Amino acid sequence: MSGLFSALNTSVSALQAHSLAVEVAGKNLANVNNTTYARERVNYGTGATVVTPEGAQSLGVTATVQSLRNDLLDGQVNGEVGTSSYYAAIQSALQRAQAGLGENLTGTAATSSTSNSVSQNGVGAALDDFFNAFQTFAASPTDTGARQALYSAANILTSRMQQSDQSLGQVQTDLNTQINSDVGTANNLLQQIAKLNTQIGQIEVAAPGSAVDLRDQRQAAIEKLSAIMPVTVTGSANGQVTVSSVDGSGNAVDLVDLGTVQGTLAFDGTQITGGASATTLALKSGSIQGNLDARNGAIQTLRDQLDHLASQLVTSVNGIYNPGGTSTDFFTSSGTTAGTISLASSLTASNLRASNGGAAGDNDVALGIANLSTQTFSTTGTPPDAIDGTLSGYYSSTITTFGQALNSVNSSVDNQSSIETLVRSQRDATSGVNLDEEMSDLIKYQRAFQASSRVFQMVDTLLNDVVTNLGS
Repeated sequence: MSGLFSALNTSVSALQAHSLAVEVAGKNLANVNNTTYARERVNYGTGATVVTPEGAQSLGVTATVQSLRNDLLDGQVNGEVGTSSYYAAIQSALQRAQAGLGENLTGTAATSSTSNSVSQNGVGAALDDFFNAFQTFAASPTDTGARQALYSAANILTSRMQQSDQSLGQVQTDLNTQINSDVGTANNLLQQIAKLNTQIGQIEVAAPGSAVDLRDQRQAAIEKLSAIMPVTVTGSANGQVTVSSVDGSGNAVDLVDLGTVQGTLAFDGTQITGGASATTLALKSGSIQGNLDARNGAIQTLRDQLDHLASQLVTSVNGIYNPGGTSTDFFTSSGTTAGTISLASSLTASNLRASNGGAAGDNDVALGIANLSTQTFSTTGTPPDAIDGTLSGYYSSTITTFGQALNSVNSSVDNQSSIETLVRSQRDATSGVNLDEEMSDLIKYQRAFQASSRVFQMVDTLLNDVVTNLGS
């Protein structure tokens, strides 16, 4: 009897093990397209052996579930996700800045976005039209139409420069808003990771490695966090992890320690702080740093260069239009930035001066200003100018440099996408679900379950015969 009962118990444990294996194979198949899911595998083992009057007998087969997750590969994916997000954030910011400029940018040149007329959207075209209008005015100082065309071109130029500066300033404001949003999302993810740590620790204190679904959820949260800011994940007791960043000296700053968030992240407009002591973090990747670098780098440089252009334009034109400073300026002398440049309030089309006190047909002032289009300036001169090169050349160089920055980040985004894909494929080779392999395993486990079921039925029949015969 004990032999039949032992065989029955053994077949029951085998049925349970194979049933679990079928469930796991089905779960793997259901998650074949889930990028955050790590394939699970059933490990078979033998149960304990006990001594009976009939001899040593096994308690049957056991089965445990193992998640095929590799911490090293997960860490590599986290790093590449952060780098990809960094370049993508810069790319998005520079593309918005390009739209605000109204210029078509390439890696080597910049051209106006429409045909060469006052209807063009770029500052470059407006600058050319401004000097062309002065050339026409110099040729016909008494022509009312030439005066009106010049006044209109000057207004368009100042308006374009103001709009460009405002557009770039709005992009920077939007980036600040995005950074604050990312900080809020990161804080929510830190809370989520801490909560999952607690749940994993409670489950795995008695069964290490068993909280596979919670581990998948935590890794998904860590990858989302890595897209926002770079983090280092360190394993700890009972399946829990510590999530940390670094300060400017490279020292670790814990953000999540097991089930506790060590202080929330904050953005003061300049830097990110976090950890228990609100330490300034030195971020190297992620969308937060990408937005910061775009805001403080290429976009701010572009605004500064537009300010230099405006300053040189105002100073040079006013110096010729009002050489002694005793009459009316052409541009408001206090508006020497791209955002503040404007025509003098008393300037009208009818009172434009073509000469400095000469006869009605004189054009020395108008011709002098028209010739500014070809004048070369130098920041090393005495006194130093605000720009190097001609006004149009300086603007073209400014936009070309910005175009090269955009072209460079576009290339970086493409290259990084390939790298991330490669690293993910390496992880998928270990953790990803293989459809063919899982189908093969499912059939194998089904066959094993059927075989164990046959054994169970046979033992049950034998027990029934024994009980029936003994009863008679």
